[in-house]
Amino acid sequence: RFMVEGLASGSIPDYQISAWAMAILCRGMTDLETFYLTDAMLDSGQRLERTSQRLRLDKHSTGGLGDKVSLILAPLLAVSEVEVPMLSGRGLGITGGTLDKLEAYPGYRCDLDQAQIAKQLEDIGCVICGTTPEIVPADRKLYALRDVTGTVPSIALITASIMSKKLAGSLDALVMDVKFGSGAFMPTLGAARELASSLEATGLRSGLAVRAVLSDMNQPLGRMVGNAVEANEAVQVLQGGGPPDVRALTLHLAAELLVAAKRFPDRQTAIET
Repeated sequence: RFMVEGLASGSIPDYQISAWAMAILCRGMTDLETFYLTDAMLDSGQRLERTSQRLRLDKHSTGGLGDKVSLILAPLLAVSEVEVPMLSGRGLGITGGTLDKLEAYPGYRCDLDQAQIAKQLEDIGCVICGTTPEIVPADRKLYALRDVTGTVPSIALITASIMSKKLAGSLDALVMDVKFGSGAFMPTLGAARELASSLEATGLRSGLAVRAVLSDMNQPLGRMVGNAVEANEAVQVLQGGGPPDVRALTLHLAAELLVAAKRFPDRQTAIET
């Protein structure tokens, strides 16, 4: 908490924060230490307010080639009478991020403030946008340092970064699509399992129901890779078509979420409904 508060306020210089991040990468953190880091980062900013009694659900993917599931999943869940405040990011490495894909549509805005986020949730049940400056500012600063110091791959730092932003959404349940393989951020199944375990443990300690799904990314998801064409392919799936693998993964993740939130007793019932 001392380090995170110093990072957020600027009272601890970047070179000391960078050395700390490198120590975490090299030595690792226990699940309890990762939870305390996540909690301190969450407390560095504001949280999205709850203005309705509807369940609030979200999904996060660790990223992979052709992964356009978020563009389909948010509206799919919204018609199930839940709220989906999906605070997304931009691309890492060779893959585009959810916001990059949405901005392939001219005029699409991803820079909403908290009042605009709340209004969109109330009006249509879902929103996909970037984080506001008030939400987890410590993560924004720490990630910028991790990006230039080679400390992005740390399981503890990845967990704290993802979970602090998701917890700021005041969620009831979260599903994590942890991808592995040649087209994913995590190259091996073992590394993906380690990250999934860390995310689930942090969620449990934070009182958030988290389900982790491991998905194979040794080949691209769907038929299209690229921001604009992936957005178009997502629309095809929403219209009842699109590639079967994209549809299957989207339904699987949606079902896991609805079961975690106790809307349905099991995944098969959720998918059929």
